[in-house]
Amino acid sequence: MTMGAGNPRARQYDHLDPEQLNPEVQILGRQIWRVVNYAKPYWQRATAGIASNAMARMADLIPFVAIGWAVDYFANGLNAGPSEIIAKVPIDPAITYGVLIFLSFSMLAVFQGLSEYCWQTLGYKVQHDLRMDATKSLIAMEASYYDLRQTGQLMSVLSADVNQLEDVISDASTSIIRIIVTFLTAFVILMLMSWKLAAVLFSPLLLIAPMVYLFSTRVQRKYRKQRESTGDITAVLENVISGIAVVQAYNAQSWEADRVDRESGEYREQAISASKDRNRFVPGLYAVAGIAFGLLVTAGGWLTKQGDITTGQLVTFLLISTRMTMPLFIFGMLINQLQKGEASARRVFSIVDLEPTIVDKEDAISLEEEIHTVAFSNVDFTYPGTSTMVLSNVSFEVKSGDFLGIMGHTGAGKTTILKLLMRYYEPDNGKVMINGIDVQDLTLDSVRAQMGFVSQDPFLFYGSLRDNVVYNREANDDTILDALKMAGAEQFVKDLEDGLDTMVGDRGTKLSGGQRARVSLARALLMNPSLLILDEASSALDAETEKRIQENLLGTGKGRATIAVAHRLSTIRNAQEIVSMVDGAIVERGTHEMLIESNGVYASQWSIQTGEAVIQS
Repeated sequence: MTMGAGNPRARQYDHLDPEQLNPEVQILGRQIWRVVNYAKPYWQRATAGIASNAMARMADLIPFVAIGWAVDYFANGLNAGPSEIIAKVPIDPAITYGVLIFLSFSMLAVFQGLSEYCWQTLGYKVQHDLRMDATKSLIAMEASYYDLRQTGQLMSVLSADVNQLEDVISDASTSIIRIIVTFLTAFVILMLMSWKLAAVLFSPLLLIAPMVYLFSTRVQRKYRKQRESTGDITAVLENVISGIAVVQAYNAQSWEADRVDRESGEYREQAISASKDRNRFVPGLYAVAGIAFGLLVTAGGWLTKQGDITTGQLVTFLLISTRMTMPLFIFGMLINQLQKGEASARRVFSIVDLEPTIVDKEDAISLEEEIHTVAFSNVDFTYPGTSTMVLSNVSFEVKSGDFLGIMGHTGAGKTTILKLLMRYYEPDNGKVMINGIDVQDLTLDSVRAQMGFVSQDPFLFYGSLRDNVVYNREANDDTILDALKMAGAEQFVKDLEDGLDTMVGDRGTKLSGGQRARVSLARALLMNPSLLILDEASSALDAETEKRIQENLLGTGKGRATIAVAHRLSTIRNAQEIVSMVDGAIVERGTHEMLIESNGVYASQWSIQTGEAVIQS
């Protein structure tokens, strides 16, 4: 990977903000149509849904036609057309018409049920595929993507927005078919009866087109803002719940409630504004329908007197026209739902379309052997969006069996070194090499498979202790207990009532900070890594436990390289080499004894932490 392509600052993600995607106003928008591609693999189910819905709609109109025939037959004794055919059936016509209507409703029940099943299950399948594609895109993103993004916002997209698109498929799709088939079938039936009266009924409905355009262009942005407000609420609530201990410790309940109130209020205002537009649009549909039906009654009565249509045909016209009121109402809801779907589609597909900037080169090779050497060569680095250099001309080398300690004040760049090593970021200048090969020439998975990482904030997943230690691997209980023993966690696990089956709670909240740190270390050791990376891994441990773990690690890791970042210098005292960092640069290096004698940064910090006097130069 070249520096321009691999560096996160070479490509930002602001253009993937939903508000920036396709900002021009459209009636339905473009993003929502992309859902169709997700339905294509299930085309048989979609075809069955379309066909059964169409049959249901036709079955829904047949009773009105039959009623018109019955009126003509019983009122006037007409035996022309279908009535003449029914009159030849050797059953009383009253029974025949009744059976015909009953069969129509039976067909409606069967086909409607089949249609709803097909579309609902299609919606669930597409919902699953969309959520998985969005999740895979997020999982593939490098760490820099998450630096300025709230977890709650992303969760809102994966849950609420994906669910909204499922509703579009299972509900809006059937509504579209219902409207199209109902209107086409009604148009054909009524045109065959009387083109004049059909023209009177359908002509006013042309007024709906400009109404749809005006409504859609006004409300689209408001629904987009509403979906974003939903994500903001979720983000704040997730933040509050995750930090509830801090909230209560600082008596900040009212302050946090005000934060939620502000975000919820923003959602409320956007929703009310969209509702105001919606409730102007739907009554407009009814007004157009009223005009059409009023003209129908007037013109129909006149045409009946003129003998152009029969009384039964007028009855059929009136019944079908009233039946079309529901599709008109559904049409209003449909446009409303599609606008919401477009807003959700923009957010969902902005995630689906994400492409990580830190990826394997086309000619990247797999690291087939263990890590024997790790080297930084004149590495410079600045975090994306900032101008302050975090690392400046950093160079060092670690070999198998070596223990490198890194110390320095907060912000000195210690943890950044580890992030570059694991390729969460990539350097501006210089090289990070493993076994003499630039890490950018190696595949990500093969490099990370050789590393065991323990962060300063050990993260445990909801589940059992066993699940958290094994994590994405397979191991028997003996192997798990060996890893726990090396991490100094074997005894406290045995003391738990459920042992390895103990549930740790969300983020491991049922365990102490020291226990979480040891379980996290056991997870890394279970991999038997050739490079162990420790980022303040022992900060939550007491001195005795830390000493015992160090002895375990030194005794079992003779062929393993270890890089440890630490504020507490006792953690790295026994390292073969210790580097001291100030403002992103290495200012001194050596063993503990050498650095104490040099009376520099390390010696100063050792004196502060231990109270021991240092040698004055």
